[in-house]
Amino acid sequence: MALGFEDIKQHIGSRVAWDDRTDLFTPEAARAIRAKVEERTVLVFPGANLTDAEQLAITDAMGEKVRLTARNNVQSNDEDVYQVTLDEKINPQPEYVLGTFFWHMDGITVDMPPPFATLLSCRIAPDRGGETEFASTYAAYEGLPEEEKRALEGLKAVHSVRASLSPIADAIPEKHREKVLGIGLVKEHPLVWTHESGRKSMVIGTTADHIVGMEVPAGRAMLIRLQEWAAQPAFSLRHKWSQGDFVIWDNTGAMHRAVPYDKSTGRMMHRTSIAGTEAVAA
Repeated sequence: MALGFEDIKQHIGSRVAWDDRTDLFTPEAARAIRAKVEERTVLVFPGANLTDAEQLAITDAMGEKVRLTARNNVQSNDEDVYQVTLDEKINPQPEYVLGTFFWHMDGITVDMPPPFATLLSCRIAPDRGGETEFASTYAAYEGLPEEEKRALEGLKAVHSVRASLSPIADAIPEKHREKVLGIGLVKEHPLVWTHESGRKSMVIGTTADHIVGMEVPAGRAMLIRLQEWAAQPAFSLRHKWSQGDFVIWDNTGAMHRAVPYDKSTGRMMHRTSIAGTEAVAA
């Protein structure tokens, strides 16, 4: 096969190389890419310069696509490719994008299995800020002491968009604050997700508001400690975007966040998602 993979860090990330650009669009490539995403959590394709049609072709080849879009976006491109931007001409309610400045997993508060993977192409890269950080909750769980692993078994957290946007709630215009905060469902998920493969990851991030059956201060402190543990350098990486870069990550085993940037930079990402095949399970 004409694709090559180079590990970026010990526990997370691989950089993808190819001999010919057409090598990215074969069925063999789709299988290899999906397997490597499951193994390494994050794949970086430097300078792939994909069109929307090409990104959708890779998405479809890897699995069934799913739409995770905010209805308020006024975009002119394919509706299956969501434009992530603070440009108010396209996104008149940018609060959801501002919420991505904080650690989160996609699709945790919707009534379907969380997306298996998120695919992101950089169309406009800011000069300063706007990097995307990833933290493997697979590697973070595996790195916990056995006593802490046992302590997490059986615990559930309550997730909501309201919780994820709480850091910026006072910045949301009051006239539509409740509408924005109330989107999505309130969902309970196990802290530790035992996948059909037998591997375990943690379901954490700012959507996690509190732990069922635990006093709120203690539960929130635990959730923050787990975020901090997963975000340590051993289990995380930061990608500095250049125009044309393409990244795929395993959404079922990683948190991600954007480094804050000014909307005047015009930062623009095109996102597609691959449907999940399994619900969160203990």
